[in-house]
Amino acid sequence: IMKETAAKRRDKAGGRDRDSKAEKPKDPGPEPQDVEMPEEEAANAAKQPKELDSLTLEDIKEHVKQIEKAVSGKEPRFVLRALRALPSTSRRLNTNVLHKAIFGFFTNNTTTRDFLLGFLEEPMEMADGDVQFRPRTGKAASAPLLPEVEAYLQLLLVVHLTNNKRYTEAQKVSDDLLQKIGSKNRRALDLVAAKCYYYHARVYEFLNKFDTMRSFLHTRLRTATLRHDADGQAVLLNLLLRNYLHFNLYDQAEKLVSKSVFPELANNNEWARYLYYTGRIKAIQLEYSEARRTLTNALRKAPQHTAVGFKQTVHKLLIVVELLLGEIPDRLQFRQPSLKRSLMPYFLLTQGQ
Repeated sequence: IMKETAAKRRDKAGGRDRDSKAEKPKDPGPEPQDVEMPEEEAANAAKQPKELDSLTLEDIKEHVKQIEKAVSGKEPRFVLRALRALPSTSRRLNTNVLHKAIFGFFTNNTTTRDFLLGFLEEPMEMADGDVQFRPRTGKAASAPLLPEVEAYLQLLLVVHLTNNKRYTEAQKVSDDLLQKIGSKNRRALDLVAAKCYYYHARVYEFLNKFDTMRSFLHTRLRTATLRHDADGQAVLLNLLLRNYLHFNLYDQAEKLVSKSVFPELANNNEWARYLYYTGRIKAIQLEYSEARRTLTNALRKAPQHTAVGFKQTVHKLLIVVELLLGEIPDRLQFRQPSLKRSLMPYFLLTQGQ
């Protein structure tokens, strides 16, 4: 009996296996899903750029409101909020966004609007489903733009052209912008002007015309000092130091440092740059102890989670200075993930020491 029941169980199990094998070819599988999903993804991918553009335009609109609030309330901190977001905004800029922003804001000044739009290609899609960007309506549309807002919007175009390596066009827009800024004496404009000076100098550096703007920087530095414009002073001093060091004019850079006072109220980023430049000057003049002190302070002032390239450059110079002092650099810096690869030759040099 036991043998018979065992045989029956085996037959039943075998029957189930055969049934399941027979049923497998009938399984339709996920074929309809495979056909439908790419279509859905393509539709979502098409929506994403439009949504991103509209979000960027809303951000620009919000930044303009902050600048207007700063002017009306005489509170520069609102301008700082808009300028702090500039790196993030600049990465999302494109022809479509800038075309809509310039067309939407420059409702009163058609001459400037046409001048700026001349540097942008006509957007490909302006119809089906595109909502017109109208940040200024009613009486506001006929009112002139504030100089601070105009400067900010024109700066966005300079940044966009620079990021796309259209340096000659960026120079034309930047020259026009700096000419407008120079004729105005407004405290709220100082913060925007400081950013404009920085990008103006970058454009000239990319065009290998950095030496031609030295007298311009000196003139603007004098004006900023007389107006007690701390942000302008800090940026212009750093640009002049960068200019001198770029052409190995260390004596002139040292004279500039000795005859000027870096403003205490400058932000940490400008302080970090200034300390790095002075550290380089001291290292060349063989004042290694002073160079180490200023370079260490530059690293303390630098942003914690960004400016990786800047921190790598400072660390390289600091390691060389410490080796010249006869000291062994701290090995912990060689283990940092953001520095490990770039400092590898310096680590091998330290091991040889």
